[in-house]
Amino acid sequence: MYDINKVREDFPILSRTVYGKPLVYFDNGATTQKPLCVLDAMREEYLNVNANVHRGVHWMSQQATDLHEAARGTVKKFINARSTTEVVFTRGTTESLNLVASSFTEGCMREGDEVIVSVMEHHSNIVPWQLQEQRKGIVLKVIPMTDEGVLDLHAYEKLFSKRTKLVSVTQVSNVLGTINPVKEMIRIAHECDVPVMVDGAQSIPHFAVDVQDLDCDFLAFSGHKVYGPTGVGVLYGKEKWLDKMPPYQGGGEMIEHVSFGKTTFERPPLKFEAGTPDYIATHGLAKALDYVSSLGMDNIFQHEQELTHYALQRLREIDGMHIYGHHQDAGDAVISFNVGDIHHMDLGTLLDQLGIAVRTGHHCAQPLMDRLGVLGTVRASFGLYNTCEEVDALVAGLKRVVMMF
Repeated sequence: MYDINKVREDFPILSRTVYGKPLVYFDNGATTQKPLCVLDAMREEYLNVNANVHRGVHWMSQQATDLHEAARGTVKKFINARSTTEVVFTRGTTESLNLVASSFTEGCMREGDEVIVSVMEHHSNIVPWQLQEQRKGIVLKVIPMTDEGVLDLHAYEKLFSKRTKLVSVTQVSNVLGTINPVKEMIRIAHECDVPVMVDGAQSIPHFAVDVQDLDCDFLAFSGHKVYGPTGVGVLYGKEKWLDKMPPYQGGGEMIEHVSFGKTTFERPPLKFEAGTPDYIATHGLAKALDYVSSLGMDNIFQHEQELTHYALQRLREIDGMHIYGHHQDAGDAVISFNVGDIHHMDLGTLLDQLGIAVRTGHHCAQPLMDRLGVLGTVRASFGLYNTCEEVDALVAGLKRVVMMF
């Protein structure tokens, strides 16, 4: 295990105060804080090697291109892709999902063809498919879940038909913390010759993800959720699918030759990277992945699991506490809850006055809220730098708020 106190020194923001109270940051599911090595690397590139990438013959452009493409290699290694041609840089998970929804539907689906998603998806893995329902006439099918907050795999198998063309499912619920059995779900889908898209936004920061071991066809994740910069993300795609899919956007970078008679396109990944990429952010993302790799993804997972189990025990001390998911204490580093009939927004607002940052609302998962029968929850989501002492502060704060009501 790593030294948590040493790690926290890499994140100066964690030592600040809010309303005169020490900051307790439990909103890592929305975005994580950034270590100094990421900030320093991005500043260094802006100061010394800032030039547009690809095709430039001058020294700075060559250097910036080398850093950008080295970042692609870092991502390849981190998720164990077969080749850098399978790593597409995007603006984040949302754009990666929209890219697949648009290009896969255009290139590989017809009216009446089906996509399977789950009831616990983030809106970014629902709305893009609904747009394709309206535009292309595809059909969306939904995997239900049990009252314990786990997907019903028996019902999932029954959803497949001859018209099913894709499964798109989250690996970890951003509300319940449920770790879905995506490897088994991929196996089932592949038996029906159906490819699978995995939303890895809430899994990549917390445990090792090996795309070849999973055998997923696509995987998306965001830089800012794994201690990297905002505005950059990754779409992993098997080369055979990326070759079949048409470009998502047109412009510079993604072309081979342009004339008014005919335009030909680059091969993946550049085919899907129209325009100037955020090459500073890709460098920052690479540094973030190097950082978590140096700590060890298994160590991060162990630390966060211990912290989550401790938090579950402490939160259950509170009268009226209702925790969603975490059946038999299984799940990832996020806990969503309500307390009695206190509105979640009131809880979050009063905790904020105590310096404790949590997320409140529907967490961009309104269909899941409907399934749970609530309008919203309070969500505490943990990162590699959080501590049991911070959990104690959360519990003390909640008890104080409950007494007020």
